[in-house]
Amino acid sequence: MKKKRVLITGAAGFLGSHLCDKFIDEGFSVVGMDNLITGDLKNIEHLFELKNFEFYHHDVSKFVHVAGDLDYVLHFASPASPIDYLKIPIQTLKVGSLGTHNLLGLAKEKNARILIASTSEVYGDPLVHPQSEDYYGNVNTIGPRGVYDEAKRFQESITMAYHRFHGLETRIVRIFNTYGPRMRLNDGRVIPAFIGQALRGEDLTVFGDGSQTRSFCFVDDQVDGIYKLLLSDYSEPVNIGNPHEITIKDFAEEIIKLTQTNQKVVYQPLPKDDPMQRQPDISRAKEILNWEPKVDRSEGMKITYEYFKGLSKEELRKKEHKDFSSHIRK
Repeated sequence: MKKKRVLITGAAGFLGSHLCDKFIDEGFSVVGMDNLITGDLKNIEHLFELKNFEFYHHDVSKFVHVAGDLDYVLHFASPASPIDYLKIPIQTLKVGSLGTHNLLGLAKEKNARILIASTSEVYGDPLVHPQSEDYYGNVNTIGPRGVYDEAKRFQESITMAYHRFHGLETRIVRIFNTYGPRMRLNDGRVIPAFIGQALRGEDLTVFGDGSQTRSFCFVDDQVDGIYKLLLSDYSEPVNIGNPHEITIKDFAEEIIKLTQTNQKVVYQPLPKDDPMQRQPDISRAKEILNWEPKVDRSEGMKITYEYFKGLSKEELRKKEHKDFSSHIRK
């Protein structure tokens, strides 16, 4: 039988690269696409020699064309950390709006099912806890974080419009804080920030008083949930995340214990519109997908810490840059 063919945008990013691995392992032919603004080809270099993997260096905010049949499209192209989307706010808005429009059009042309990566940030600084999919959110549309939050909210709206008006098969995953190997050490999110500080012997920086909460989902669990959602018959948004909630202050202490360092916790002012609570209600995922996370945070954090330790040594050795140009399609 002919292999199913899937396009994954944001393929060289943290989550996108793990999705490439998953679909390769499941026997798919994978087309990766990334403009490499925040992605890194090192995340997918192990796939370049495979016959069922190809890579396009392309910005999905511009017209997207992929020759041949496509069965599925997964749209994961977007800056995902505050450092990135505050640095490139216009590009963030464009990939969520123009990029999503282009990929919906491609999926319609190919008669492919499309899954778009939304986020818990559509809930903003929530007034409902935990957050279920029927909560409309509390977002400051003109605040600095609004460029990401509103890009994702628009992304959901246009996706559902294509579903209702064109009958396109669509899936929407609302992703809660995900972690694991291949995160960027300097991407500004709390896990790489804390681990990076610990590895450099710096004190751990907590914003605000540390009472704000997050719920961290290991990447293997996240990818499994996304895969199940894609192959399901459900078209409305589904939360995929780990409901085990922890305060940032307590999490900083966990990192100090994990890394066996003597750093202190230091405090800085809380950034504008930073959510005070973040915890997914995963009742819908349990019921519809028979999914819930399996990896305990202590286990996942050990794996992630070992990855970052190895990465820091690699960076110190200044390994020779590899040339991937022969594998890239323009």
